[in-house]
Amino acid sequence: MSNVDVVITGVGATTPLGGDVTSTWDGLLEGRSGVRQIEAEWVDKYDLPVRIAAPLAVEPTEVLPRVQARRLDRCEQVAMIAARAAWADAGYSEPSEDNEPVDPDRLGVAIGTGIGGPVTLLHQHDLLRDSGLRKVSPLTVPMLMPNGPAAHVGIDLRARAGVHSPASACASGAEGIARGWEMIQAGHADVVVAGGAEACIHQITIAGFAQSRTLSTRNDDPARASRPFDIDRDGFVLGEGAGVVVLERADHAAARGARVYGRLAGTGITSDAYHITGNHPEGIGQIAAIEKAVRAAGLSKSDIGHVNAHATSTVVGDVGEAAAVKSALGDQVVLTAPKGALGHLVGGAGAVEGIITLLSIYHGVIPATLNLENLDPKVQLDVVTGEPRKVELTAAINDSFGFGGHNVALAFTAA
Repeated sequence: MSNVDVVITGVGATTPLGGDVTSTWDGLLEGRSGVRQIEAEWVDKYDLPVRIAAPLAVEPTEVLPRVQARRLDRCEQVAMIAARAAWADAGYSEPSEDNEPVDPDRLGVAIGTGIGGPVTLLHQHDLLRDSGLRKVSPLTVPMLMPNGPAAHVGIDLRARAGVHSPASACASGAEGIARGWEMIQAGHADVVVAGGAEACIHQITIAGFAQSRTLSTRNDDPARASRPFDIDRDGFVLGEGAGVVVLERADHAAARGARVYGRLAGTGITSDAYHITGNHPEGIGQIAAIEKAVRAAGLSKSDIGHVNAHATSTVVGDVGEAAAVKSALGDQVVLTAPKGALGHLVGGAGAVEGIITLLSIYHGVIPATLNLENLDPKVQLDVVTGEPRKVELTAAINDSFGFGGHNVALAFTAA
């Protein structure tokens, strides 16, 4: 694989903190929380032990045309919103038969999702059971397919260089970005729209995660429930959202005078081959992913000044990740964990957090970890708390890990 300089020229997101990147970034810097009580009758109907989540700040139906929104699963909706925002942010006009701002044969898409469209699947199941075959939508299968978000974005942008849809649980969004980088490195595309999306706040997902005892039950204090690295953390908060970036060959971006946020200098992907839900106890896959990304970027570990941590607020996971980061990079790095404010966006998490990592370099400031009041003594690293920290960064890592032992690290550098 060649060593091609890949830059980021556009970013887009919709999250529990806001309907775009700016409001999400501002919310992080201001220390706002996107976690709230679930206002749905099924919480009481099924007597669920978890009654909090991190839903979108802006409903997709307020952004997308009504007819289009009705033909998409919620996961596809958020992917489309984030992708269109990133595309416009990169300075590209809307594609059409008469206007192709990028050669379609050199434009790719790589958008992952951890779960896909379970809300559609379960709703259509209920319709079949209660009202019969005639009520089932003919769009059921396209709406529940895990490749749906990537496919719809590819159609919308007229991308023909390949559309990829990684499904690697909570690492899906980061892997989407990594696969996009690989497409450009391999010479298959000049521009790739890459990221991840998820929208699965539903009684069955809440119940399933609750039964595995991975969710916070701090129901009476939602805003303080997600507590990465804090000694009193008790689980993650399920969220929803999407993040998408426009990856571009540096020479392609320069030729059109594009603004550049920074470089995606390297990526690392590994698997634990250990357990379907638990990370390897020695963190071998996490360490290897970080080290791979650093090597691919042509950097040394001393160059990495910041890690945007996966840190979901689980008792075991946060400590294991901190140990892996320290083993891979040493103790000079500064950490932050956006899930304190955003909750866990599952397939969207790594992409949104990748954008946050990029903006930390671009703006020279690291957002604080919300709700980190008493650092777990087993976390022997510098974690930003209280107020955002101004710092000049030249290189930073975003790491993401998922059920099944998926590990992805993205190495970003200043432009």
